[in-house]
Amino acid sequence: MKKNYARRYAEEFNIFRAIYQLLWCIFIAIPIFKIFYKFEIRGRENIPADGKFICAANHVSHLDPFLVSVAIKKPIAYMAKKELFEDNGFFFTLNMDWLGAFAVNRQKLEVSTIKTVKELYKTKWLLGIFPQGGIRKNHTIEKINKGFAVIAKAAKWNILPISITGCEKYNWIPFKAKVIVQIGTPISFEQSQDEIIDQWGKQVASMSHYKYIETEPENSEAQDQQEFAQA
Repeated sequence: MKKNYARRYAEEFNIFRAIYQLLWCIFIAIPIFKIFYKFEIRGRENIPADGKFICAANHVSHLDPFLVSVAIKKPIAYMAKKELFEDNGFFFTLNMDWLGAFAVNRQKLEVSTIKTVKELYKTKWLLGIFPQGGIRKNHTIEKINKGFAVIAKAAKWNILPISITGCEKYNWIPFKAKVIVQIGTPISFEQSQDEIIDQWGKQVASMSHYKYIETEPENSEAQDQQEFAQA
């Protein structure tokens, strides 16, 4: 029977997957960052000391989840496009699974995603989201998906904005390129969806020095919250 990587349960976000993610960061990600990049993390003082929150970063490379995990120093369950679990073979999918990622439809916030997020309530894991969806290397913060704001309000988790710059192009010459991960100030879930989206976009654009193009407001907030509650 084919495993459903969109529907995950609290017991899957266990100590073993947390250790696996940690080992990946210590023995693979951090050495790569330090050897091939001048690696800098800024704003760690903005990380909430306790409680749940959503790590929401711009997306410029396949290194981004590890950059965020190294910066935050906590186990993070990342939303990943479902195609990654379908098109990359058994071992890649198994690795994604053990790193704590779960599959999502980038076009629509589905019931399986909502139920998986609700399972995260019961664990010590944080949620990691890239609100722009796919990788964007055009130095622009635009086309922000509202799903992260819907989840934040429904789960009552604040959002921690994170900017990533410097790895838009992969570098294999030691110490040549500089990667900066900058952590902004938390955004309250008590604001409207449109305000959350706008604040996230402005903070990440300011930290990364990217251009910000405002997302058109949507008026379906009450319906979004109802769908989340009923899932």
